[in-house]
Amino acid sequence: MEESQLEKLKESARQVAARAHTPHSHYPVGAALLTSGGQIYTGCNVESSSFGLTVCAERNAISAAVAAGATVCVALVVFSTNGATPCGACRQVIWDICGEIEIYICDAQGGTTRMRTSDLLPHPFDGKKLKDIQSV
Repeated sequence: MEESQLEKLKESARQVAARAHTPHSHYPVGAALLTSGGQIYTGCNVESSSFGLTVCAERNAISAAVAAGATVCVALVVFSTNGATPCGACRQVIWDICGEIEIYICDAQGGTTRMRTSDLLPHPFDGKKLKDIQSV
């Protein structure tokens, strides 16, 4: 990916994090997803007082892309103050929807860590496993 494109993704993730709804954790996260067509879809975490209903930034960005009809993801940038990686649920959704893509974890000090989906979820459960099962 070109450096200018990565910088645009990082800025998009940083900006959307500022719109996060975090009345409980006070921990804003922003995500920016790049598709093969060059579109950028963003998402921020949205918390609920019923904690299990909270939706993470990564899943909100992926949902926005899916809702818009995007089918091929290229890269995902996740921004938080201290560079947190996606939670387990987000790792699974990233794998299921995006597959093996580049993921950049960014923090407020300008640090960036590059990895791939398989680094976050090295032994995924996915549709291939479902096809392998036989009726019991």
